[in-house]
Amino acid sequence: MKALKLVGLVMFLVGLFAFSGLLFVGDFQLTSSEVNAILSPKEKANLGEELIALTSNKTYGSAFGLANQLTDLYTATNNNLKTQQNWDGVMWKSAQDFAFPLVKAASKSSVKTSTSIWFLLSIFLAVFGGLLYQLPQKWLDKSLGIKNNGIYFNSATNRGLIGILLGIFLIAFYILLYWFPAYIVNWVILVDPLSMALSSNPASQWFLYGFLYTVVMLVMGVRMFLKYRGNKYQQIRTGSVLFFQTAFAFLIPEILVRLNQPYMDFKNIWPLDYDFFFQWNLDQLIASGGIGVFMLVWGIVLFVVTVPLFTYLYGKRWYCSWVCGCGGLAETLGDPFRQLSSKKLGAWKVERIVVHSVLVFAVVMTLATLYGYFTGNMHVLGVETYQIQKTYGFLIGSAFAGVVGTGFYPLMGNRVWCRFGCPLAAYIGLIQRFKSRFRITTNGGQCISCGNCSTYCEMGIDVRWYAQRGQNIVRSSCVGCGVCSAVCPRGVLKLENGPDKQRINENPILIGGHEAKLNNEVV
Repeated sequence: MKALKLVGLVMFLVGLFAFSGLLFVGDFQLTSSEVNAILSPKEKANLGEELIALTSNKTYGSAFGLANQLTDLYTATNNNLKTQQNWDGVMWKSAQDFAFPLVKAASKSSVKTSTSIWFLLSIFLAVFGGLLYQLPQKWLDKSLGIKNNGIYFNSATNRGLIGILLGIFLIAFYILLYWFPAYIVNWVILVDPLSMALSSNPASQWFLYGFLYTVVMLVMGVRMFLKYRGNKYQQIRTGSVLFFQTAFAFLIPEILVRLNQPYMDFKNIWPLDYDFFFQWNLDQLIASGGIGVFMLVWGIVLFVVTVPLFTYLYGKRWYCSWVCGCGGLAETLGDPFRQLSSKKLGAWKVERIVVHSVLVFAVVMTLATLYGYFTGNMHVLGVETYQIQKTYGFLIGSAFAGVVGTGFYPLMGNRVWCRFGCPLAAYIGLIQRFKSRFRITTNGGQCISCGNCSTYCEMGIDVRWYAQRGQNIVRSSCVGCGVCSAVCPRGVLKLENGPDKQRINENPILIGGHEAKLNNEVV
């Protein structure tokens, strides 16, 4: 079985290296017909002739060279238009978004002519190797449940060299995805056939991301099913996040596009879905007729009615641990790093300040956006609404949610985004803290202070501190994953939904007779 794991690891690494190497494969040559077919009328007027003259009959050895040439020309032209105050002529795409379809069309590499072979040698090989590496765990590890299995002696899971290299890879991936998509056209070409089959459209970098996101969750989900065998709650929870990601976040939105309907992830809720109230989205939904209006109403009802109601009944866990794609990736790909979340009081203080600041930022941005939408005045207190949106999208939607939120898994734990950045988590957490039936009850009389609960808490909660004092755990950050309960060797912790008036008890347990009591409540 160990030999099988080794074979799987080798296959995974070969596939990963092949996937990474695709960035440097092939030649790129842009023809005048491709330029004319892709450019918009405004882009043709500003750039058409110069672009054709610059790139015609010229071959580039990689996507990087052509992309840089295109972005330099686009940026210089736009800057000249702005200097001349020719605002009607200014092009409002980012330079990379302008370059992406041109570089993709220019690809003359074997990735385009032999897409299936490259897909098998890269993505498929990595996926198959990953599964092969994990499956023998069923026979190698005979014990059920979760245990301290050497995570602090593993270079990958304790900020060792392997973990640091993995973090660098993830950070680089997100930087390329968000800000340099023209560099990764060969990756995008790999999933063109699947995109055409689902939506009838060529793949974009976002389709590639959605596909990889879903596949990684499914592969690592197998690991979770093996890890949690014998724990029905954890297995059902894992199955739930995999279902919602695969169906609601990946397949259904693509099928909607194929049916000429607006793209929408029905489980994504404002303010996590921060551009829901942007003008382009509102206009698109309203213009789509009945189904678009339904989507608009659905989105509003989710955060106005559904979130408060479900959070009152079930706590934060109904979304963050059962539905959310961010939480799903954290619970699958990020699970090996959950013990790296800081349990220090200082980290908790920073967490509360930062995450609620992001929520305020999201609310202010949305109010400014709606003000501009209904009044036609795109300036609020002298600040352009578009700049507020752009700043939020760059700092929170891209840098925080992607680069830091996922790239820092091997460095800061798997819930960095959920703890410090997610505005929806902050919104739900406020409701959970002050008006919810959810709590984690503790039987302090049975606690042996082993610390497993705190070690494995991905949200940085020092669970043992509460357990030692027999206090119910009611924290706005708690996502109710239940892992603290699963790793407890004495059954001290229990996830419950009960009367909210009995949720918090600041007194330590009192031992009297044969009962352990928390004031009026028997634990």
